Amino acid sequence: MASSPHGLKGLWHVALKVTDLKRSQAFYEGLFDMRVVWAPDADNVYLSSGRDNLALHQIPAPELSDYRQGAGQFLDHVGFIAESLEAVDRLFHEAEKAQVTIVKPLKLHRDGSYSFYLADPDGNTVQVLYEPNICSGATI
Repeated sequence: MASSPHGLKGLWHVALKVTDLKRSQAFYEGLFDMRVVWAPDADNVYLSSGRDNLALHQIPAPELSDYRQGAGQFLDHVGFIAESLEAVDRLFHEAEKAQVTIVKPLKLHRDGSYSFYLADPDGNTVQVLYEPNICSGATI
């Protein structure tokens, strides 16, 4: 990867507000092999894949109804890069087996990428993507 003139390595951190911290933690640990790297208190947990960092923040009880009433989602999606087309297939079938909501089924895109979208326990859309330009080490 080419180095950034600003010293940036990439978008490797995402923070999500969640309605049930333990349920969301189990989802990201179970399907995406993330592990807790820091849990400073009962309302926050930081997970890592070894490269990426995901912060989960419990929505305070008095605010939960505001989030549950929302019809739309401002965040379009977050994505996990897979190492191969077969890895995307395996995770798709694992998600189906776990009865996770599939938002968009498996698709081979015109650029050679391959993905599907699923929903986490709070309805955030997560894409699982094989992208040959990223996975081959090419720079864009």
